Amino acid sequence: KTRVLVHRIAWLLATEPISPHQILAVTFTNKAAGEMRERIEALIGPSARSLWMGTFHSVFARILRRHAEVLGYPSNFSIYDTDDTKSLIKSLVREMNLDEAYYKPSPLYARISSAKNALITPDEYQNDVGLMAGDRASGRARFVELYRAYVQRCHRSGAMDFDDLLLQTFRLFNEHPDILHQYQMQFKHLLVDEFQDTNAIQYAWLRLLAGERASVFAVTAPRPAAACC
Repeated sequence: KTRVLVHRIAWLLATEPISPHQILAVTFTNKAAGEMRERIEALIGPSARSLWMGTFHSVFARILRRHAEVLGYPSNFSIYDTDDTKSLIKSLVREMNLDEAYYKPSPLYARISSAKNALITPDEYQNDVGLMAGDRASGRARFVELYRAYVQRCHRSGAMDFDDLLLQTFRLFNEHPDILHQYQMQFKHLLVDEFQDTNAIQYAWLRLLAGERASVFAVTAPRPAAACC
């Protein structure tokens, strides 16, 4: 799959009047992104360094560093890793006097991550009858309060977690169409590796960025052969 993307990029640069910075290629691991960049540079030379290429998260972080201030974050915002996130959740559980037998950091982190990747804010979560009923049934009726406190604490600290990199970039493009238009005009071609692994927010971001102009080239993993007889 990497070979397909690499040769697609080289072909585009050889046959179309575009610059490397007008191509965006995204994948899911730093290893895959590094391998793509090395192969492209071997084919087309140093100009490959101008390509926008990386994981979804690294590309989102690059965009947010340029525009975070319009969202109320500093341009040098911190990025919380999993340990940072769980530590903050654990602190909030204690501050809110929640039962630690039910409010454990790992499942709470997973639920917050799931909500963000489904584009569900704390307000939207609170208005979802099914989600709230599920929390009450599982003994975590105050989860939405913790979710809201977590979001507020991150914002006050000038920090984003990994899921915020996706959510806040999507928010940036939705709330600031002028910035979205800037990137829509820049990127003439979007290339996506392991497309089958994209989640709702990544797919929504790609659709926004592609608009009605960009060419989208997606590579998926081959399906296992069906069992015979």
